[in-house]
Amino acid sequence: MIDFFTTNLWLIWVIISILCLILELSSGDFFILCFAIGAAVSAIVAGCGANLTWQIIVFAVVSALSLLLVRPALLKKLHKPQRERLSNAEAMIGQEGRVSESIDAGGYGRVAIDGDDWKARSTDGSAIDKDVRVRVVNMDSIILTVEPV
Repeated sequence: MIDFFTTNLWLIWVIISILCLILELSSGDFFILCFAIGAAVSAIVAGCGANLTWQIIVFAVVSALSLLLVRPALLKKLHKPQRERLSNAEAMIGQEGRVSESIDAGGYGRVAIDGDDWKARSTDGSAIDKDVRVRVVNMDSIILTVEPV
């Protein structure tokens, strides 16, 4: 069995390359892909009859070059820069929703936005009836400040 693997080292490199490609599917940052490229080139070198030492050297050099040259190019091409993603309170400002429980004058009510129900008050302290469309203008902790649309 060991004789088979020593005479067919290219097969082991192919298996390593395929495993790296499968692992890359779970990460998506093109880091493991560089090792898959190194293993694929080592499989070609092994198929040409090079000994194990040269195969390992080729694997290390090609993987390092891939990390330095291929990965940055792929990241630049496929992961285009986007504007910063808003989260938490910043993401709520500007959202529109519907008053699910009327907002009392100077008091609070409830607003439904994207399936969530939030405690809310009006911007000027006026009453807003149920089922009126509103826009979020501010968020203090978990209380929204809204205005009619």
